[in-house]
Amino acid sequence: MNNKIKNILEKLIDEGYDAYVVGGFVRDYLLGICSYDVDISTSAEPKEVKDIFNLSNSNDENYGHVFFKDSLYNYDITTFRKENKYENRRPVDIEYIEDIREDILRRDFTINALFMDTSGNIHDIVNGKQDLEDKIIRVIGNINDKMIDDPLRLLRAIRFASLLDFEIEQNLYNYIRQNKQLIRTLSYTRKKQELDKIFKSKNKLKGINIIKDLRLSSELDIDIPETVEFCEDPLGIWAQLKPSEEYPFKKNEEEKINDIRKILNYGIIDNIVLDEYGLYPCVIAGEILGVSRANISEIYKNMPIYSSKDIVLKGDDIIEILDIEPSEIIKDIIFDLEINILNNIIKNDYEELKQYILENWR
Repeated sequence: MNNKIKNILEKLIDEGYDAYVVGGFVRDYLLGICSYDVDISTSAEPKEVKDIFNLSNSNDENYGHVFFKDSLYNYDITTFRKENKYENRRPVDIEYIEDIREDILRRDFTINALFMDTSGNIHDIVNGKQDLEDKIIRVIGNINDKMIDDPLRLLRAIRFASLLDFEIEQNLYNYIRQNKQLIRTLSYTRKKQELDKIFKSKNKLKGINIIKDLRLSSELDIDIPETVEFCEDPLGIWAQLKPSEEYPFKKNEEEKINDIRKILNYGIIDNIVLDEYGLYPCVIAGEILGVSRANISEIYKNMPIYSSKDIVLKGDDIIEILDIEPSEIIKDIIFDLEINILNNIIKNDYEELKQYILENWR
């Protein structure tokens, strides 16, 4: 255990409280995955945690959490608790308790329920270590109760299976298949957040195949084609799907997804496409189309121009050369020059461009 984390635990213990590192950090530690998000559970209540660490009132205390960070880690300190009642899939009746074991049993999956003390000893009361070894995603306790409390857990199971390349325990798999309508109760924001995490994982195609096998497309309100090509960037995955317009994409995400789709429909990466859409969406689309980043970078490096602004012959030059009044035709001529330069039909040379417009636009 890093000394920074150990010092956090010891500060709480020195004040008379129990404190443990829990959840994902411990799971990733055992799997040899480097993590900087540290969940700590303690018998100290939020106000006491803030007093111990001299935190301002700006820190969030919702649902018994206190958040802060240092130069290396993000800490989420949570008071031992029971969640007696849920509304809209969020705990609204929380009871602080003294026992870490009872707190652990409220969690979702066994692999997320391991906890570590200041000496680095890992405690396991739900056979989470064995499920880590067996690469199994298993619910703690009653599956139906856990999923009814928060249906997002149906998608979280798929996310962890994808992220860790694990299998979903058969009873849980069958439950998701038989109760997939619970996903409809989730907001599009929560569905997108979970799908984004799946699409960012290295095993994203496994996650997509699980979604297809469980036939969750309708519940997610997404059309998934028979074949989805691997793409490192999640926007490249979204571009291959047809999600409902209700999904809350940011404006720049939506623009990039639409650009990628247009490039995929075009089918190749050339000067014209790079000029129209830019390097970033072309690299994403290229990965889907089987065009290497190095190949695209080479094309980009050798482009004669990168936009119409790079054309050496300007609008005023066209007016003078053709002896015409300013009008919309100037834009048409510049566009014609741009396309022909990008297609290497004419060079971006003043005299050559002048001769071209005299022959084709006079």
